[in-house]
Amino acid sequence: MQQEEPNKYVKELTQEKYKYGFTTDVHTDIIERGLNEDVVRLISEKKGEPEWLLEFRLKAYRHWLTLEMPAWAHLRIPEIDYQAISYYADPTKKKDGPKSMDEVDPELVKTFNKLGIPLEAVSYTHLRAHETGRNLVCRLLLEKKK
Repeated sequence: MQQEEPNKYVKELTQEKYKYGFTTDVHTDIIERGLNEDVVRLISEKKGEPEWLLEFRLKAYRHWLTLEMPAWAHLRIPEIDYQAISYYADPTKKKDGPKSMDEVDPELVKTFNKLGIPLEAVSYTHLRAHETGRNLVCRLLLEKKK
């Protein structure tokens, strides 16, 4: 019996074109990859968090640095490269959201149409609210089911 290459299925799966739905290409604010105290500070600043929460996050980050990856029984898990991950992505422009349908990102309109939600029925305050597009879509789908 021939032994398969480790992670062959995972490699094949990750190289396939996404086939389970669709994506929406909207403007997203993404910070550079990597994690350090400056990144923690930047994320906190972008979220407008109070100083005490920043200090809590920095304390947690410093503790995390002392931890080691667990050695799972009989598993060969590759080490996680935490510096290869971007830890912040914000697909919304919270401060200057659309004031009319003419200002709504056409890609967002296409997404709502694909989901069967007429964007015209959505109040503009929802589009300017402090919720991400994903949260808005989930909430609207739940409301549609009612």
